[in-house]
Amino acid sequence: MIPIQPHTTDAAEVAVQRDIQHYMRPGTLQLGSLPPLSLYVHLPWCLKKCPYCDFNSHEHRKGGAAALPEDRYIDALMADLESALPLIWGRTVHSVFMGGGTPSLFSPESIDKLIAGLRARLRMEPDCEITMEANPGTFEKDRFKAFRAAGVSRLSIGVQSFDDRFLQSVGRVHDAAQAQAAVREAADNFETFNIDLMYALPGQSLADLQRDVDTALSFAPPHLSIYHLTIEPNTYFAKYPPVVPEDDTAYDMLDLITASTGAAGMQRYEVSAYAKPGHQCFHNRNYWQFGDYLGIGAGAHSKLSFAHRIARQVRFRDPSRYMDMALAGTPLAQDSEVKRADLPFEYMLNALRLREGFALQTFMERTGLPMSSIAKGLDAAHAKGLITRDLGRVVPTERGFDFLNDLQELFLAT
Repeated sequence: MIPIQPHTTDAAEVAVQRDIQHYMRPGTLQLGSLPPLSLYVHLPWCLKKCPYCDFNSHEHRKGGAAALPEDRYIDALMADLESALPLIWGRTVHSVFMGGGTPSLFSPESIDKLIAGLRARLRMEPDCEITMEANPGTFEKDRFKAFRAAGVSRLSIGVQSFDDRFLQSVGRVHDAAQAQAAVREAADNFETFNIDLMYALPGQSLADLQRDVDTALSFAPPHLSIYHLTIEPNTYFAKYPPVVPEDDTAYDMLDLITASTGAAGMQRYEVSAYAKPGHQCFHNRNYWQFGDYLGIGAGAHSKLSFAHRIARQVRFRDPSRYMDMALAGTPLAQDSEVKRADLPFEYMLNALRLREGFALQTFMERTGLPMSSIAKGLDAAHAKGLITRDLGRVVPTERGFDFLNDLQELFLAT
């Protein structure tokens, strides 16, 4: 999963290169300790661009005139990582997430080479969670087993629906039979895995969704991520919007999902995530807890903390240009410091997605800000019934979860 970030454009991409002294100079923040660190690896190619997708993904047809540049891209990733090592020197990586695009387009041999390269260059936890996104359209018998042997410990399968009608309506390249076969293979080879589903699809009824959820739960998945179909700018659906269920129906669908997963022993620990005990995704939790992450690959985002500042970075988006620039030692297209006034909103944009909320002490540790910086927003949120609070913790209420955007906006800089 790619963390929530503002969109960037190719026009803004100009090579940026800074040395470690730039990040270590005095500043306005005082961070007593650094948060956990994760690594995000972006593999940008897919078989077909979905009409709702606004990620940095690029179509690559199997058997086309040009082969997928797996070796060169992995070499670029390693060069990218090496250029970033001074910024994370001595820090331990707790999780790795390979997202896309469709990372499972890459061969198991390439994924093995990639993971070996990461281990050779990084201090990684012995039980480091290594997740890879996979789509049923790239599924072949024993392919998932080979990814497991390469070192992937957690698979996230982009099913979206188990109904051919809705798969076609959102432009997926796989069918329902492939989706079920892929989930079976994942369940056979991984102790923990995730199924991605979407709801409020064009023409979808509550009964249709119930069948999808029941099918997903029949595989006893340790984790489910369930997303409302949204129409994003600069997508095919933005230009040709489909007819989707009304908002009231979508709310009923979410209630259905929460009830069905709860009955199956799964907890809704984040706005879009449901898990059995012991199977929450550490990588995604680190995003929501305002942890740090280094992003490598075309268009990847980073958020890195230092003693006196928090920096955000973006790599070049176009895969060909990214490879050229990364191999030349200059993968960064943007590098900026998070403004002190923006930190409360950035923190709440993440932390309030968690059912458990956040500890006030953690807010101060992760932002370097005093409690007074969010006192006004907390008072307003409490008065509106969007949070509960005590001396040490803030937790979104059911109403706060339902109106999360309204809750988060109370912390925008004014």
